[in-house]
Amino acid sequence: MARPSEHPLHQRTPVPERSAEPVPASLGDSLADGFDGRDESLPPADWGRPSGPRRTATVWLFAVFIVLLGVGEAWLSDRLTNEAFLAWATIFTAISLQAMPFLVFGVALSAALTAFVPASFWQRVIPKNAAAAVPVAGAAGAVLPGCECASVPVANGLIRRGVAPAAALTFLLSAPAINPIVLVATAVAFPGQPEMVAARFVASLGAAVVVGWLWARFGRTDWMRPQRVHHDPGATKWQVFADSMRHDLMHAGGFLVVGGLAAATLNVIVPRDWVIAVADMPVVSVLVLALLAILLSICSEADAFVAASLSEFSNTAKLAFLVVGPMVDLKLIALQAGTFGWTFVRRFVPLVLIATLVFSFAIGGLLL
Repeated sequence: MARPSEHPLHQRTPVPERSAEPVPASLGDSLADGFDGRDESLPPADWGRPSGPRRTATVWLFAVFIVLLGVGEAWLSDRLTNEAFLAWATIFTAISLQAMPFLVFGVALSAALTAFVPASFWQRVIPKNAAAAVPVAGAAGAVLPGCECASVPVANGLIRRGVAPAAALTFLLSAPAINPIVLVATAVAFPGQPEMVAARFVASLGAAVVVGWLWARFGRTDWMRPQRVHHDPGATKWQVFADSMRHDLMHAGGFLVVGGLAAATLNVIVPRDWVIAVADMPVVSVLVLALLAILLSICSEADAFVAASLSEFSNTAKLAFLVVGPMVDLKLIALQAGTFGWTFVRRFVPLVLIATLVFSFAIGGLLL
């Protein structure tokens, strides 16, 4: 008689072995792999740093760059007295100094939106429907003073907080073109011509809203690469504000310099006689002043005085200068590329340029 342990009912049925499935390593496992069981409370001094001579090479390259700057300044300072170079340096310095305060203002406002304004606020204020949010964002641009340099980081901050990209881009276009400072400056530059102020307001707001609606209908999320700053979950609001401002200022400031360099170069290269020669051609003059607005990259608070000085051109051509400039210029293109990527710029800039030109011709023909 079989013992109970040997009875068939008491025998264990062999369990087939399951094939070993790869288990994804956790963050803790990955951090512990390199310690080889050593009882150390801290990782090695070189842990997390790139191996090889990369860091040393970077330091030496930076040192060589500083030395070359010093040598170049000593060698070329007495030779760089050509009038064209002095004009280039003056224009570049003027563009940079003119735009930098507004860029800092925009970066600070964007950082404040990120740190202190909860996402739920924007969900309550701005309609969820993108088509309805676009005109609201366009009208909001009439309230906030600032130039195009400030509008880019602010629009990026709005997207970070969950605002629809179409609405944020509409604000990006309208804020530098129809804010109170710009409209007052336009009235001062064109005394006795209130129709110029009205035309600038209507054409700029109309172009911004139409671009926003088109982007809401046809725009794709993967065309944009908005800059994001990853914060420590335990960071205070002021730490988040400081991190966001430092990141955006360093990032956008470099592209502002690139745009300023390009604008200054083209200012010197393009002869003024070429511009005056086409002033009597109605359609061509509008296109020329639109192109000039892109190349000059003048801040929107000051562009009305430049437009008023172009007395050879028609009011419609001057309107194109005032509408195109705050929405499409070299420094703005550089800032947008640094913030949202070149894939975005290749699609967004041509759309904005076409819309601004259409509204300049249409509103100029009706009001001017």
